[in-house]
Amino acid sequence: MTFKYKNVYLEDTSLIAGPYEAKGPLKRYFDKCYDDLYFGEDSWEKAEIKLVRDSISMILKKNGIKKEEIDLVVGGDLLNQITATTYGTYGVGKGFIGIYGACSNSVLGMIVGSNFIESKNVSNALVCVSSHNMSSEKQFRNPTEYGAPKPQSATFTSTGGACCLLTNNKNNVRVECATLGRIIDYSQNNPNDMGRVMAPAAIDTLKRHFEETGRDPSYYDLILTGDLGIYGKEIVIDYMKSIYDIDLSDNYNDCGVMLYDLEKQEEVLAGGSGPVCSALVNFGYVFDELKKKKLKRVLLVATGALFSSTMVYQKQNINSIAHAISLEVV
Repeated sequence: MTFKYKNVYLEDTSLIAGPYEAKGPLKRYFDKCYDDLYFGEDSWEKAEIKLVRDSISMILKKNGIKKEEIDLVVGGDLLNQITATTYGTYGVGKGFIGIYGACSNSVLGMIVGSNFIESKNVSNALVCVSSHNMSSEKQFRNPTEYGAPKPQSATFTSTGGACCLLTNNKNNVRVECATLGRIIDYSQNNPNDMGRVMAPAAIDTLKRHFEETGRDPSYYDLILTGDLGIYGKEIVIDYMKSIYDIDLSDNYNDCGVMLYDLEKQEEVLAGGSGPVCSALVNFGYVFDELKKKKLKRVLLVATGALFSSTMVYQKQNINSIAHAISLEVV
């Protein structure tokens, strides 16, 4: 399930970040940062919709494109019925595909958009993702007013909206290939340990990607998982080495670890999570490094916990998935 691309390029990105993300080490890569979580709205859900609208407006403005000139919009978030995306993308593009891969949405969206461009059905695709710390906590865990304590293994849902514009116009950053993930169940059921839930999916996708492409980790300058946090990242490194003899120690990191200063920002616990977590890092820092040719080959592995609070209450496991996409400088 690895697809090769010859005519898909990453044209540009736009990034809107929340207050906690703005306090992290990657602030300089964001187009706009908010200093509170309401953004002038009166609910968390409306605030997340604003993030989507802001990120779309930003990328259209940066590239001098009208919303009618977008062929395909692909997007998703964490809310029921991908509410932030469907409300936030209204009126944009000639066609829309809503996706749900949880925190893997950014790469899943890039794969969907790339397949449409490579098949010459569209000439461009706008991929949009978002997440909001409070709207996610409200939906998946506890009411935000409750103030429930969390263990150190818990991750912190990132707040932001992010877009990337894929086109068939040649430029310096090409989408080279992608490996589609599959649903993994490793009998995990702790909603406060998403890193342990998603690590097996990252391991499965990484192993299959290396097998199907005939590559090893040294082929890439950087390999990034989406939001495993410090503990999930350790699981991936240890398992890949001990079981498959694949050494990731030299060029592997996790977006959830990179997005925040984990020593100073204690509130984020094990690191960042949510669809926008990997997008803020990949569409920001990684894209900038590729444009400057400081990185030449990067493998992005966005991870997602397919977490339904309803099914957890019914004592069911939390499944996970991970999708991978390779970007190269040409």
